[in-house]
Amino acid sequence: MLNLLLVFLSFIGFLVSSYFTAVSYGWVRPDDKWIPSFCRLGEQTCATIVFTPRAKVFGLPNSVLGQTFYLSIVIGALAGLLEHDLLKLYLLASAITVAMGIYLTYSLLFLTRVPCKLCFMSHFINLTIFIVLLKLGLN
Repeated sequence: MLNLLLVFLSFIGFLVSSYFTAVSYGWVRPDDKWIPSFCRLGEQTCATIVFTPRAKVFGLPNSVLGQTFYLSIVIGALAGLLEHDLLKLYLLASAITVAMGIYLTYSLLFLTRVPCKLCFMSHFINLTIFIVLLKLGLN
């Protein structure tokens, strides 16, 4: 049951990260009409978030790292890797993701002052994934 929850959360996180990646690389406009209205970012809002120095790690958009993180969670959950010693590695990656999310939330609220619903949703998903992984580790 927990593995299915991880797959679901990671799927949603992957979609959000993919949207930000597509915007970062200019593949889609942040306010394209085919994007559901609750997901659309305004041109100014998106530019403020996606193109800040805090939106990249190791030269890659944070969203690309997010896509990799979510895919690895899905693979781990479906392949049964979370029941082995690899769980510690997943927990470490997840803890780093949550710590980064805390910093990025602070940045959104106090530095860029942009209330990005999708960003907050991603950070909440990351925290929930961490909690679920902790619960798996306690079982």
